[in-house]
Amino acid sequence: MKTEKIILGIDPGTTIMGFGLIKVVGKQMEFMQLNELMLKKYDDHYVKLKLIFERTIDLIDAYHPDEIAIEAPFFGKNVQSMLKLGRAQGVAMAAGLSREVPVTEYSPKKIKMAITGNGNASKEQVARMLQSTLELKSLPKNLDSTDGLAAAVCHFYNSSRVETGKSYSGWASFVKKNPGKVK
Repeated sequence: MKTEKIILGIDPGTTIMGFGLIKVVGKQMEFMQLNELMLKKYDDHYVKLKLIFERTIDLIDAYHPDEIAIEAPFFGKNVQSMLKLGRAQGVAMAAGLSREVPVTEYSPKKIKMAITGNGNASKEQVARMLQSTLELKSLPKNLDSTDGLAAAVCHFYNSSRVETGKSYSGWASFVKKNPGKVK
């Protein structure tokens, strides 16, 4: 049985995609990296989606994560924003599934609850808790990368539980769990 694994956490976005990586050794997690993909300068939504896909593939090829945890889009009032976020999430998921890396999605509330114990915590509270837990020297200016890291840590905390959210191990698993949604 493998006692070491890498988890890639992604906070998908069309302005900033945040991501973080942790290594799990036994029952302990170690911080590896956090960063972000800046997409503000691109006007074309399809170019942004292409860049999200390519960056996710680059991360997978560079770090060989065993699992991916991704933040699910939250339900807001702006339908166009939801659609764009859903596309960004789907592209990141597709990148992972194309490399046969299992993907699990978590709601923002579940991630905040796992990190801080409060499902309504602010981005700043989540970032400070991660800084303390993982002994990070400093926090980034934009907290999208800590949101990505939070998804990875949430997955670590939930990995021993039977039901963690929607989880897919590849295209066949995705299609099987979503009958009628894929044609």
